Amino acid sequence: MTSWADPALEQQLLSLRVDRQEHIAEVTLLGPGRGNAMGPDFWRELPLVFRELDSDPEVRAVVLTGSGDNFSYGLDLPAMMGAWEEMLAPGATAEPRTRLLRVIRELQAAVSAVADCRTPVVAAVHGWCVGGGVDLIAAADVRVASTDARFSVREVRVAVVADLGSLQRLAGIVGEGHLRELALTGGDIDAARAERIGLVNDVHPDGAAALDAARALARRIADNPPLVVRGVKEVLDLDRGPRVEAGLRHVSTWNAAFLSSDDLAEAVRAFGERRAPRFTGR
Repeated sequence: MTSWADPALEQQLLSLRVDRQEHIAEVTLLGPGRGNAMGPDFWRELPLVFRELDSDPEVRAVVLTGSGDNFSYGLDLPAMMGAWEEMLAPGATAEPRTRLLRVIRELQAAVSAVADCRTPVVAAVHGWCVGGGVDLIAAADVRVASTDARFSVREVRVAVVADLGSLQRLAGIVGEGHLRELALTGGDIDAARAERIGLVNDVHPDGAAALDAARALARRIADNPPLVVRGVKEVLDLDRGPRVEAGLRHVSTWNAAFLSSDDLAEAVRAFGERRAPRFTGR
């Protein structure tokens, strides 16, 4: 077990738990939103935790998992919308749109902290992995799942162009055709389909077995020379990194300009009223 560079950070964590033992760190999503939904605490803590792990030479591999019955339901809309309401209001002027651009890029940076971590990250997925959850596992190096895992790039169904990395990172994982199907339909896929298209490497009988498999893979990585492992990851990321960064900047600018719409407002209302949205293209 290693100590934190910032011991106060460990005590302040609300949405994540970090356990470290024998060169492996395990990061667990805790919520507090239902289904480990990603609220303000999560977005604040995620980059701090992964920068801490990146800087710790004793950590040679990271396992990323979720607590409870699901990996993550994605963005915690009720928790986040209060701070975003003015920025997303129809007819928002340049100043709130500029703030929205900054907010989107901050969230992007939080997810990119996982991808940019020089220490390999293995994600273990069980239950639902939706929207921001897919963004998060796309930033990991390797993914495994349980048979009950379900995945969805859900953003298009709530009138949003996915802007936190799925559109930029998944093409290199599942291929362009599968990505376009997932992103344009917002449909759900099960673990068997996820394995066939390469979103996950292996599927295991249940969440505990998937987590054990992720830990075993992390152990195999951690047993290799740590500087060489980091070198392998840096070389593999050489071509992808600039392309992902350019794509993230483009989609953040797009959403700062066009996210506010009648269809987005309708999606939020329909979510709150638990009904199907009626989109008009305005």
